[in-house]
Amino acid sequence: MDDDRKSKTQMKKEVKALQKLGEQLVALSPDQLKTIQLPEDLFIAVKHAHQTSQHEAKRRQMQYIGKLMRKIDAVPIQKSLFNIQQGDYLKALSFKKIEKWRDELKQGSTETIEEIITSCPNAQRQRLNQLARNVRNPKEPAKTVKASRALFRYLKEIYHP
Repeated sequence: MDDDRKSKTQMKKEVKALQKLGEQLVALSPDQLKTIQLPEDLFIAVKHAHQTSQHEAKRRQMQYIGKLMRKIDAVPIQKSLFNIQQGDYLKALSFKKIEKWRDELKQGSTETIEEIITSCPNAQRQRLNQLARNVRNPKEPAKTVKASRALFRYLKEIYHP
């Protein structure tokens, strides 16, 4: 038996890994899917799997996608999926940081304003102070929700990690 031949178990593991990769492709949104360079037949098969709702038909379609995946180099697809997942993670971190800043500004933290000014070079101190003051205005509680949203939008606009 040659050393360079793969065992049956190893081949099955590789096939399962490619099917899992195909499942990840099907789980992507159409916009995310467009960012990945896929062969045309694989792209069409993934789009068809998006539209298929019956369990057995979807299972067969996933097997077909796995079969197509065996014919191509999956490494670029894996890298693209990793980049998409990493981008989603960074967006979530950015969102949490903006929420934290907003909540601290609601409490009246002046250190937070300094942190925002140093982190975001295009931030305007006067506008930031004004938005924070509007959020803390106890006279008109109905307007605080609107002011809080405006503050969040401004922080989102100026913060680019």
